[in-house]
Amino acid sequence: MKIIGLAGMPGSGKGVVSSIAEEMGYHIIRMGDIIREEAKKRGEDPGKTAVRLRKEHGEYIIAEKCIPKIENIKNGKILIEGIRSPHEVEIFKKHYRGFKVISIFSTQRTRFKRLRKRGRKDDTKNYKKFVERDQRELGFGLGDVIATSDYIIINEGPLQKFKENTKKLLKKITRNC
Repeated sequence: MKIIGLAGMPGSGKGVVSSIAEEMGYHIIRMGDIIREEAKKRGEDPGKTAVRLRKEHGEYIIAEKCIPKIENIKNGKILIEGIRSPHEVEIFKKHYRGFKVISIFSTQRTRFKRLRKRGRKDDTKNYKKFVERDQRELGFGLGDVIATSDYIIINEGPLQKFKENTKKLLKKITRNC
């Protein structure tokens, strides 16, 4: 079984990478879905839930909630989208030999434009709230995850080029497993 983690700031292109990986036969586990499900149960904003879950249960909680989902997939390739902290990387490395992390990088300006267009419920058109969200994500340790990732893809140019680079990298990683 090959398990890869995917990290990146909001709007960097994680969803595009996940879609490509899925087309290549990867099972996708979205850490954000775990947070959104819990936020719905609690009737609160996903950002608040992300912070509260970690305060209530520790820095490893989101990764730990992914483990049963991973274990239900008996074999194949798995991409875990939305790694936010070194603690999560640590849990996955402890459980899965050969675990690697891919990070997506886009500038803040580029990401803000994308989020304004995307319009998901937890996205904002307000730049100040966007920066606050970035700070929250970095507070989890996302910057450290990106800085220490095994692979990085820059997503600043044409979408087609980003998709090509992503496919090449996923093929390379898959070949090496």
